Amino acid sequence: MEDSENQVRIHKFIADMGVCSRRAAEALIRDGLVTVDGVPAEIGQKVDPLTQRIVVEGQTLKAAHMPKAVTLLMNKPRGVVCTNDDPFHARTVFDILPPVFKDMRLFCAGRLDKDSEGMLVLTSDGDLAQKLMHPSQNVIKRYRVLLSKPFAPEHIKVLLNGIEVEGERLSAEKIFILKKTAVPGRDLEVHLRHGRKREIRRMMEALGYFVDRLARFQIGKLVLRGIGPGHVKQLSRREIGQLFGEDERKS
Repeated sequence: MEDSENQVRIHKFIADMGVCSRRAAEALIRDGLVTVDGVPAEIGQKVDPLTQRIVVEGQTLKAAHMPKAVTLLMNKPRGVVCTNDDPFHARTVFDILPPVFKDMRLFCAGRLDKDSEGMLVLTSDGDLAQKLMHPSQNVIKRYRVLLSKPFAPEHIKVLLNGIEVEGERLSAEKIFILKKTAVPGRDLEVHLRHGRKREIRRMMEALGYFVDRLARFQIGKLVLRGIGPGHVKQLSRREIGQLFGEDERKS
């Protein structure tokens, strides 16, 4: 078909509809779970959502019903997991959402493990989630880390240079030993650029430390403030820009 001004890449349309992220949409396409006018879709295919019938796992997506993107900031408590469906039936971050958001197709833009807490972004905007998680954006995440024993200053350089853990190169962007705390020497501030799975815990364990508590308190220039554990707030466009390090004075 000829290109029209309404055409868009199919994986982007699926993400914009809040079904899943772009990457997950591509996986659905590869698995043959997406059709366009009854024909299996192809990766990178352009579609016109206003004139074509697009079906994902048996559900027809209608552009006229495209929801307005919603992005939430949650203060994740410990003991809940960042998944839509946990096989071990643990409580998830979606279980504790306020009722007004429970029926929305939200997913985590970067995760925290079950025992970690703090700043978590949930969104229906697949583009935003992919951008926030992609290493090329250089989004810095800041964490407060409490260790089971004092941290040796010489280990700062080791972690900044990076260490091999289970065949993966892990490193921190910055590490500060916080002195004016109830437990000086055990209390750290750690900055990460990548945020791989359990990255801080794995690095510390490789050097003989155990993490007693881990909380993310900042992403980009946006700081977690005024939100109690388990509570959320909807982010404005300005606040979303701050996630990517944009000047908070810009609108």
